[in-house]
Amino acid sequence: MTDAVVTIEGLGKRYRLQHRQEEPYVALRDVLAAAVAAPFRRLRSQDRSKAATTEDFWALKDVTFDVARGEVVGIVGRNGAGKSTLLKILGRITEPTTGRVTLDGRVASLLEVGTGFHPELSGRENIFLNGAILGMTRAEIARKFDDIVAFADVARFLDTPVKRYSSGMYVRLAFAVAAHLEPEILIVDEVLAVGDAEFQKRSLGKMREVSRGGRTVLFVSHNMSAVQTLCTRAVWLHDGAVAANGPVAETISQYLAVTHHVTPEPARAVRIGEGLELRRFELFPNPVESGGTVRFSLTFAANAATKIGDLALLILSALETRVAVIDLRSSGLPVSLSPGGDWTVSGQITSVPLVEGDYSFGLYVATGDFSGNLLDLAQLRVHGRPQSGKHAPYPVEHRGMLELDFEINA
Repeated sequence: MTDAVVTIEGLGKRYRLQHRQEEPYVALRDVLAAAVAAPFRRLRSQDRSKAATTEDFWALKDVTFDVARGEVVGIVGRNGAGKSTLLKILGRITEPTTGRVTLDGRVASLLEVGTGFHPELSGRENIFLNGAILGMTRAEIARKFDDIVAFADVARFLDTPVKRYSSGMYVRLAFAVAAHLEPEILIVDEVLAVGDAEFQKRSLGKMREVSRGGRTVLFVSHNMSAVQTLCTRAVWLHDGAVAANGPVAETISQYLAVTHHVTPEPARAVRIGEGLELRRFELFPNPVESGGTVRFSLTFAANAATKIGDLALLILSALETRVAVIDLRSSGLPVSLSPGGDWTVSGQITSVPLVEGDYSFGLYVATGDFSGNLLDLAQLRVHGRPQSGKHAPYPVEHRGMLELDFEINA
């Protein structure tokens, strides 16, 4: 790739894991016997050390790709895929075992919340401390101080020790300092999940601003919607290796196709707290045409006396963004069930105005001992409407999630 500011060639990272044979349960008589046999302890210690085995674990294996100047690249993959290890190598926190990395420009890394903060110092003092750690001069920090404080929204607590900050305040301040470093390369791990919605919006906007200025961003997140919104390209890591590297929509689609294994209805009962189970969740027809009607049916069974106080149907996109909530409280709730009893609620979504694609369904349930979301319970596939006229539809990745009916007054 021409004008590459990040070049990764054959990168590998090996960790050596040591496994020791489990020690047997030791009773008091064993301890007394061991004391008598003290002269032989060294010999036994040597025997035990021989029983220890080692295993090589490769967190990264032959990872190779380039990142161009001004490009925003998302790194996606499941937990344990090697994403954080890759960023730690890029941030010079750890050394690779094989391969090499070439970085052309100043790097700012935001890998862990509050890295470089001193808990006893105030927010004001930590801005100067953390900025210096990241490579900023005191004059540069002073020039950007007001912008950092305004971005982090911590002006009221500026002279308070950061040990009294909430996790959200911590991450806001840490990100604000790193983002205002004006690095050529900004490396951001999954730390924005700690911030509130408004802060996440500001942070994504800041990263766009960084990229428009000709600087480069590497962004790791499990929020596929954020990755698709921010990034132009994505790299999918699987078991430490590059499984895909290409346009963001295409790469995320491949990743989700492999990692989402959702069945049309539960293959087995889904337990809800101590006394309730979801025995059946049906959607029909499935697939459905965009704008068509979908009927649903849910059956709950009680293992103990319980009461269902609240119930809602959740619809999420393939990018795990909540699309809609269907309030089921008017179905006769609250419902009290005796042990062995069951209850079925059914209905229909009269029009499904979704763009073609795969959508997952879940539930919000509140009982006497459980309150929360149950996700990935069912999957609905939506097919596109038949198209007529001379204009072909826009590609699906450009059409959002809703297929709205509209009229044009010529």
